[in-house]
Amino acid sequence: MSILYVSPHPDAFPSLRALIAARYGEAGEGPGWGGAHPRICLQPPPTSRTPFPPPRLPALEQGPGGLWVWGATAVAQLLWPAGLGGPSGSQAAVLVQQWVSYADTELIPAACGATLPALGLRSSAQDPQAALGALGRALSPLEEWLRLHTYLAGEAPTLADLAAVTALLLPFRYVLDPSARRIWGNLTRWFITCVQQPEFRAVLGEVVLCSGTRPVSQQPGSEVPAPPKTAAQLKKEAKKREKLEKFQQKQKIQQQQLPLGEKKPKPEKKEKRDPGVITYDLPTPRGEKKDVSDAMPDSYSPQYVEAAWYPWWEQQGFFKPEYGRSSVSAPNPRGVFMMCIPPPNVTGSLHLGHALTNAIQDSLTRWHRMRGEITLWNPGCDHAGIATQVVVEKKLWREQGLSRHQLGREAFLQEVWKWKEEKGDRIYHQLKKLGSSLDWDRACFTMDPKLSAAVTEAFVRLHEEGVIYRSTRLVNWSCTLNSAISDIEVDKKELTGRTLLSVPGYKEKVEFGVLISFAYKVQGSDSDEEVVVATTRIETMLGDVAVAVHPNDARYQHLKGKHVVHPFLSRTLPVVFDDFVDMEFGTGAVKITPAHDQNDYEVGQRHGLEAVSIMDSRGALINVPPPFLGLPRFEARTAVLAALKEKGLFRGVEDNPMVVPLCNRSKDVVEPLLRPQWYVRCGEMAQAASAAVRRGDLRILPEAHQRTWHAWMDNIRDWCISRQLWWGHRIPAYFITVSDPAVPLGEDPDGRYWVSGRSEAEAREKAAKEFGVSPDKISLQQDEDVLDTWFSSGLFPFSILGWPNQSEDLSVFYPGTLLETGHDILFFWVARMVMLGLKLTGRLPFREVYLHAIVRDAHGRKMSKSLGNVIDPLDVIHGVSLQGLHDQLLNSNLDPSEVEKAKEGQRADFPAGIPECGTDALRFGLCAYTSQGRDINLDVNRILGYRHFCNKLWNATKFALRGLGKDFVPSPTSEPGGHGSLVDRWILSRLAEAVRLSNQGFQAYDFPAVTTAQYSFWLYELCDVYLECLKPVLNGVDQVVAECARQTLYTCLDVGLRLLSPFMPFVTEELFQRLPRRTSQAPPSLCVTPYPEPSECSWKDPEAEAALELALSITRAVRSLRADYNLTRIRPDCFLEVADEATGTLASAVSGYVQALASAGVVAVLALGAPAPQGCAVAVASDRCSVHLQLQGLVDPARELGKLQAKRGEVQRQAQRLRERRTAPGYPAKVPLAVQETDEAKLQQTEAELKKVDEAIALFEKML
Repeated sequence: MSILYVSPHPDAFPSLRALIAARYGEAGEGPGWGGAHPRICLQPPPTSRTPFPPPRLPALEQGPGGLWVWGATAVAQLLWPAGLGGPSGSQAAVLVQQWVSYADTELIPAACGATLPALGLRSSAQDPQAALGALGRALSPLEEWLRLHTYLAGEAPTLADLAAVTALLLPFRYVLDPSARRIWGNLTRWFITCVQQPEFRAVLGEVVLCSGTRPVSQQPGSEVPAPPKTAAQLKKEAKKREKLEKFQQKQKIQQQQLPLGEKKPKPEKKEKRDPGVITYDLPTPRGEKKDVSDAMPDSYSPQYVEAAWYPWWEQQGFFKPEYGRSSVSAPNPRGVFMMCIPPPNVTGSLHLGHALTNAIQDSLTRWHRMRGEITLWNPGCDHAGIATQVVVEKKLWREQGLSRHQLGREAFLQEVWKWKEEKGDRIYHQLKKLGSSLDWDRACFTMDPKLSAAVTEAFVRLHEEGVIYRSTRLVNWSCTLNSAISDIEVDKKELTGRTLLSVPGYKEKVEFGVLISFAYKVQGSDSDEEVVVATTRIETMLGDVAVAVHPNDARYQHLKGKHVVHPFLSRTLPVVFDDFVDMEFGTGAVKITPAHDQNDYEVGQRHGLEAVSIMDSRGALINVPPPFLGLPRFEARTAVLAALKEKGLFRGVEDNPMVVPLCNRSKDVVEPLLRPQWYVRCGEMAQAASAAVRRGDLRILPEAHQRTWHAWMDNIRDWCISRQLWWGHRIPAYFITVSDPAVPLGEDPDGRYWVSGRSEAEAREKAAKEFGVSPDKISLQQDEDVLDTWFSSGLFPFSILGWPNQSEDLSVFYPGTLLETGHDILFFWVARMVMLGLKLTGRLPFREVYLHAIVRDAHGRKMSKSLGNVIDPLDVIHGVSLQGLHDQLLNSNLDPSEVEKAKEGQRADFPAGIPECGTDALRFGLCAYTSQGRDINLDVNRILGYRHFCNKLWNATKFALRGLGKDFVPSPTSEPGGHGSLVDRWILSRLAEAVRLSNQGFQAYDFPAVTTAQYSFWLYELCDVYLECLKPVLNGVDQVVAECARQTLYTCLDVGLRLLSPFMPFVTEELFQRLPRRTSQAPPSLCVTPYPEPSECSWKDPEAEAALELALSITRAVRSLRADYNLTRIRPDCFLEVADEATGTLASAVSGYVQALASAGVVAVLALGAPAPQGCAVAVASDRCSVHLQLQGLVDPARELGKLQAKRGEVQRQAQRLRERRTAPGYPAKVPLAVQETDEAKLQQTEAELKKVDEAIALFEKML
C-alpha cells in the first residue's frame, strides 16, 4: 500500500496540491504512475521508514521499502491521472509544464512574499508594498492569458491549473480583497471556477475569499522576530532613510513655491470608461442598403454595426441558392451544399444550445456559399406536440377557465392554430437576430399540408409493409398529460435516500427513496413460513402475480411448486425461479408485477404470468378491492402501507438511492403502464443504418460517437409512435367493424382489425378487400391518437423538399450534404432520419453528421433555471443588468422556493450583470469553444473578450482607411507589385498561412483552429506588428515604398475581412462596405464575395518569415528586459551581439522594425567579437543573437544587486534539490519516465535562470 504523507495545516498549499491531485486520480483512470490510490497520512513519515532525513511534505512512499518521492510538483504529477495533464509530447503537455514551472518559480515566491507578512509570519521590516508589487507582476501573465482562456491549458483543469490555484490560495484567502479581485477579474473568475470543481471542493471545502479585513488574529508573541542585522545593513538603511527625508522635504518646498502660470501636476489617470451605446440613426427603409458614407464612430458598437444589414441581405436574396444563377439545377462545377436546420420547437425561445447550433451551421453555410457552391440552408419549425398542447391548455384555463375536453377536439385545435399564428414565428425572429443566413422562402412547419402529406404517406407505406404494427406493451406514461411519452421526454432525478417530492395533483409531498419490506405467507405452511420481499413502490403489490427467486438460491429450493398468499386479494402467487434475480440483493426474493415494471413484464412473458393492470390513465387504482379501489396511486401508497402494518406483514423501511423518472413537460412521476400502441419495427432498418457507417457511406464526426451509434443500433428496441394527444399528426389508421355475422368482432390489439389509408375512402376499400365484403358493410373509426413528434422530424430532410412527389428541389438537394446538431439527440433524431431515409427513399438523407458539444456554464454545471445559470443569448448580445436577470427568474415557471437559490447563482456568476457583447462576438466565441468534446463550459467573460477583438478590428480598419487616404485606388488583383518591403512580404506570408488554416479547419470541422488562425492574424500579426511597422513608412518620403505598403495593407483588409465573414457577418460587412473595390464588377455584399483560397493567396515567404522572426524575438527580449527593470517610459539604446555575419546582416535589416516594435532608442549591431558598452543588461533573443540593453544611468545598481543576490540563493537551493532528487538511489529505475523528463527540463531551466542571474549580478557589480 502506497502512503501519501501530508501536512494537516489548512494553509499548507503544497500538501493541498497533492491531495487534490490524488482526488483527480481517484476520479479518473487512476494515478499516472500506474499504482493503486495511496493511503493518506496527516503527519511526517517516521524516520525509521526513510533512508535519509525526513523529506519535505508532501511525500509519497510507493509501497513498503519502495521509492520515495517528495515535493508538491513531483508528487502531484505522479498522482494525477494519466492523460489529463496533456498528451505526452503534445503542445498541451508543453504548455502544462511551462505553467507548472511558472507556478513553482514565480507564483509561489511572490504569493508567500505578499501573504506571510500579512499573517505576521515574517519580519515587519520587509516592505509589504514591494511584496505586493512583486505579486502583481507575477499575476499579470496569468490575467492576460486567462482573458481568452477558461483554463491554463485546454478546456478542463490540468496540472497547470492545480499548481497555479494552490500557489494562489494564500493571496486569495488573506490578501486579494474585493477591490483587488476586480482588478484581476479574469484571474478571479478562473480561480473560483477551479476551486468549485468537485475534486478541489472535496479537499478545500468552501474557499472563503479575503473580505478586506485580516482574518488571522495576532496573538502576543506570534510574530517571528527578525534576525539581527549586520552593521553594513544598518548603515545602508540609515542612508536610505536620510535620502527619503531629503526627497520629502524637497517635494514639500516645491509644492509651497509653485510659480504662477506653471502647469499643475497631471491629475490621476481615470479608469477608461465605456463610451456608451452608439446607435445607427440614419433613416433606412427596411430592406434597403445601409448608409456607410458617414465617418466611422470612434469605437465599435454592436447596436450601430448590426443595424439594417440583415433585412438588406434578405431582400437581395443573398441567402437563396438561386442567387446569381438561372436555376438550382443548372450545372455548377463547385457542387452543391445542402443542410437542414434541426427544427426548433414552435413553443421555443432561443437558448445557448440554439445559439451554438446556429453559429456553427451559419459559419459553414456562409463558407460554402462564398466558395461558389449552390448553397441551401433550409429553415423549419417543429409542431412540438406535447409542449405546444401544454402551453395552449394552460393559456385556455388561465383565460377562459376551460379544459380542452370541455372545448372539444376541433375547437381546441383551432385555438392551437390561432396561438401558432400569433406566437409561432418568435423563434424565427430570434434566429435572424443571430445572423442566420437561412432561405426563409423555403421555411417549413411540420404541420404544413406538404409535410403532413409526407407523414401520412410514410405511415401508410410502412404499415402496409408490416414495419408499423399494433401491440400492447409497457410504455412511459404521464398521468397528468394522459399520454405515452418518449424516452427523451423523461428526466431522471437521482435521489440519495428518503426525499419528499411535489407531484402534480397532490397537496402533500410524496415520499420516494425508501425501500419497504413486507412478507408474503407461504400457502399451506405449518410453521407460518414467509417470504420477505422489498419494493420502492409499495402500491404496486396490489398487481403482484408471483414471487421470483434465483434457481441456484439454496434458501428457496424447498418452495418449488409452492405458492404464497396475497393478503388483500383472493389469489395465490406462484414462486417462480428466474436467472434475473440477484441473490445478493435484499432477501433474494422479488415481487413480480408484469403490468407495471419492464423487468417484471419480461419475467411474466417467460413464465406465462398474467399481467394485471391496477391503474387507469389518470393514475387511479382499478382491478383492486376496496378500500383501495379508485384511490389515486400515491394515496394508495399510504393506504397499502398502513394495511400491511395492521396485518402484521410490514418488515421494515430503509433509505434507498434510486432514480425517479419525471415527465419533463408536466413534472409528473412517470408510470410504466400497459397500453395498446403503434410501434415501428426497427431491427432491419437499424442494421442498414449501422452498416452505412461501417462502410463509410455515412461519416459521423467526431468519430468517437460511432461507437455509441453502433451500440444503439445493435441493441435497438421497437419504437412506440403513439401519443394520446390532440395536437399533432392524427394517425391515419382505422379500427374496422364489419356488419356481417360471419365476421367476429375484433379487439384493439388485433392488427387484422386495423387498416391504414391516405384517406378514409382508401382505408374502406382496403378493409372490404381484407374481409371479402362490400365497402358498405365496413364501419371505420379513426384512431384518436397522434404520432410521436420525432416521427415527422425523422422525415424532415426529404419531406421539406416535397417527397413523395418529385420536384426540382428534391432532385438537387436530396440527399443533403451535412447534418449538424448536438450529440445528445444522436439517437432520438439523427438515427431515425437515417433509418427512415434509407427505408422510404433508398438513400441516406445526408453524407456526413457533425455532432457538437453541449453547452454548460463556466463551472461545468448543466444549465438549469434552479441554479440561475441559464443564459439567454439575447442577453449576451444586448447585455442585461443583474436585476434584469432576477426579473427573468420571477417571470419563469421556477418554483418560488428555488428562486432565491437561483438569484444567489446569478449574483456569483454575474455580479454586474452581463455586458453587451453583440452577435458577432457571441458567434465567434461559441465557435472558438467548439472543441471536439462532449461539453463546452461557457464563460461570458471570454465572449466579452471577443467584443474587444471586434473593437480591435474596428480601430485597425479605421487607422488603415486613414492611412490609405481618400484617393487610394486598389490594384485590380491582389498580386504583390514587386516593390514590397520585408515586412510587407512577411504579413502577406502570414496572411497566406491564415487562409490555408481557415480552409483546412472548415473542411475538418475544426472551428477552434479557424478562429485561432484568424484571431492571431488580426491581433498579433496585423495589429501588433504590421501596423506598428507601417506608421513610419506611411509618414515617410519614399512614395513608391508607401504606395506598395498601402496596396499590401488593402490586401490584408480585403482578405482578412473575407476570412472572418462566416463567423462575424455584421462587423465584417460594415467594414468591407467602407473599402474601395478592386473592380466595378465586384459583388455587392461580403456574404456573396469569394472566400479566400490558398491558390489565390500563394504568398508564402519563408525567408521573410525567418527575418521577421528574428526581429520579433529581439523585440520580445527587449520588452522582457524593460519589464524586468521597469523601464516603461524610457527608450533605452539596444546593442545586438551576433554569432556570425549572416545573422548580423539580417539583424541590421530588421533593426528599424525592432526600434518601432520595442520602443527602443538606437538599435545597433555590434561588430563580430566587439564588446557591448558598459552597464548593459543581457537577454538571449536566439541561439545566434543576444540583446544588450543600456541601463547605465537608468537604474539603481545597488538596489538591483540586493534583489538579485536574494534570488540567486533561492534558485541555487531549487537546483540543489533537483540534483539531489535525480541522484537518489533507484531514481532511474523507479521514477516514471515522464517525471524524469520533467525533472530534467526543470533542472535545465533552473540552471539557465541561475546563469542569467549570475550574469546580471556581474553587470551590476561593474556598474557600482
